[in-house]
Amino acid sequence: MAKIKYYYDTETCRYERVKTSTGDIVLNTIGILFLCSLFGILFSAIHSSYFPSAKEVQLIKENEEMAYHYERMHKDLEGALNMMNTLQDRDDNIYRVIFEAEPIPSNIRKGGTGGSEKYKNLLKNESGREDLIIDAQKKLDDLKKQMYGQTKSYDEIAKLAANKSKMLASIPAIQPVSNKDLKRLSSGFGRRLHPILKTWKKHEGVDFSAERGTPIYSTGDGVVKTARKSSGGYGWLIEIDHGFGYRTRYAHMSRFDVKKGDKIKRGQRIGAVGNTGRSTAPHLHYEVIYKNKKIDPVNFFTKDLTPEQYDELRKMAAVENQSLE
Repeated sequence: MAKIKYYYDTETCRYERVKTSTGDIVLNTIGILFLCSLFGILFSAIHSSYFPSAKEVQLIKENEEMAYHYERMHKDLEGALNMMNTLQDRDDNIYRVIFEAEPIPSNIRKGGTGGSEKYKNLLKNESGREDLIIDAQKKLDDLKKQMYGQTKSYDEIAKLAANKSKMLASIPAIQPVSNKDLKRLSSGFGRRLHPILKTWKKHEGVDFSAERGTPIYSTGDGVVKTARKSSGGYGWLIEIDHGFGYRTRYAHMSRFDVKKGDKIKRGQRIGAVGNTGRSTAPHLHYEVIYKNKKIDPVNFFTKDLTPEQYDELRKMAAVENQSLE
């Protein structure tokens, strides 16, 4: 039961009963409720700041576990990318060197997977770990692309391996004329004195001095691409396409034993030495062309010579003398 309150009235000199209006009661009640609510909110905020709820504790734990697994996944992806780089390096510097194949350009091997816009809408909800997820997705996409490129490269290497025996038989590897005593090589590849112009010019093949009618042999398996008779320049010329980027030319001939389109084997007779075209004496001018670039034929005279004979031939070819054309 509520206490009855009195106050002293100085005019009447009596204690009068305090009358409380309904409005005062309502206002007092509202004030008390407001203060209680305010203290409740403050207490809840302080409590939640220092003492997270069971659900929040569970979410924090799950977030930490996800971060841990993402970090492990990143390390695994880094390891896989490093292994892929090792495979690519072996592919370019070992396998492709063995089979004389061009390395795959790095811009193709490392081809990008798109800019950051590709991953802009990857996540619908923000979790605070978007950077980890997007970075992992980028690395995974890079790895997939590089794996695809490496698979294609190995397919190419497998084909080259299957054709290895054919390639070895096709690459020029012997001298085009019989020259066991090494006396027939009269002029090598490089700067030589032109016999007619009397100026120093690049000699793009080697000259073998030999009597007219001396047999000429194909230096590798291939197909006759050209068998042309001319009174100037190379004179009577045969060109053989050996495949794998290699071609050989035989100039100043006096006779053809093959014709355009014939398939021939290494060591097969294709004609005879002559003195046709712009030539000062009977000889064979021989060239090796690899991917449209003329290279020193002496580098290919290995199959029918001992190491000592090959060294001697290289020394003879290096002498800057006069060519025969």
